[in-house]
Amino acid sequence: MIVLGIDPGSRHMGWGVLRVAGTRVEHVAHGIVDADDDLPLAKRLIIIDDGLREICTRYQPSEAGVESIFFAKDATAAAKLGHARGVILLGLQRHEVVIHEYAPALVKRAMGASGRADKAQVARMVQMFLRLKEIPRADAADALAIAIAHVQSAPARLIAAARSR
Repeated sequence: MIVLGIDPGSRHMGWGVLRVAGTRVEHVAHGIVDADDDLPLAKRLIIIDDGLREICTRYQPSEAGVESIFFAKDATAAAKLGHARGVILLGLQRHEVVIHEYAPALVKRAMGASGRADKAQVARMVQMFLRLKEIPRADAADALAIAIAHVQSAPARLIAAARSR
C-alpha cells in the first residue's frame, strides 16, 4: 500500500509518501509544493493542484492522510487554508485516493509527542522513525507524520469497519 500524507497550506503544502508492506513502513519520498506568497490566492491554488496531480501521478497512492482544519485566531488565514484543503481534497478524490483526516494533536501523539509539541520536535521524531539521514523541512515532516499516523491507525479502522458490517 502507498500512503500519502498531506500538510495543507496556501503557501507551502507539505507531502510525504510511505510504502507499507505488512508491518514494515518504508519512506519513499517527501517534499513541499511552494507557492510564492506574492501571488494571488487563486494562482497559488493552481500551483497546489498541479503539484498534487504530479505527486499522485508519480506515486499512485491508494490512501491519504490529510491534516484536518483547526481553528485559528486569524480568520483570513483560516479561510485561505480552507481553500487549499478544498483543492487538495478534490484533487485526491479525482485520483480516487481514499481520504482520512487527522487532527494535529492526534498526529503529534501518534509520533509519541505531546499534543503541544513544536514542529522541530515532530520533525526530529519523524527523522528517527523513518531513519532519514536529514531532518525534513517542517511542512514535509508534518506530512510524513500525518502519513505515519494514518498507517498506525489502520488496525483501529479495520476493526471499526468489521464491527459496522
